Amino acid sequence: MKEPKIDIEALKKDETFIRDLKKLEDEVKSQKSIDKAYRLLGTKLAIEANQDEIDELFTFIVNQSFDVLADYLIQHKGFNLNNPEELSTARAIYEHGIQRYSENDIKGAKEIFLVLHHTIEDNELKDAMMIHACAVMAGHSFDSFIDNLADTSSIDENDPTAFFIKEFKQPKDIILTMFKKYVKLGKRDLEVLEKKS
Repeated sequence: MKEPKIDIEALKKDETFIRDLKKLEDEVKSQKSIDKAYRLLGTKLAIEANQDEIDELFTFIVNQSFDVLADYLIQHKGFNLNNPEELSTARAIYEHGIQRYSENDIKGAKEIFLVLHHTIEDNELKDAMMIHACAVMAGHSFDSFIDNLADTSSIDENDPTAFFIKEFKQPKDIILTMFKKYVKLGKRDLEVLEKKS
């Protein structure tokens, strides 16, 4: 069954929609909510809002997520992915890491994936983040990572963690064994965070 096409122009003039959008914008600002910012971003992209508004939201999401990450590292707290706000924060950091990787910022991407490995409270995703970090350290380009390691064919769109690459062309334990040398290097890099606890 085809989804009904949304009349974007009519929606932009709908008073209830405008009021709800304004309320969501106010909540994003007052609560500094990354989860609500993502919802707002989705709506703004759907109604084709101007690029400045979209860029401003992206900047808010990235800055706010790294502020939260800094607090969590100080408190030795991890991201509980059952909490929508914490899941959205981890997602924002991950998406920034993927952007760094795609732009060939090897150091930045590696650090972000290692920090996510350290802070995400989900063993499947912890392993996936270590594989990301190892791929970076092993010299895989972003395209090589996507083409040769990641398995993006079976993404479950109903899975709230679907925006993380967590399926691979080989079982995770085999990939981590192949990357044994880099796992050791990654764990050594993380000792700094472990020592602070």
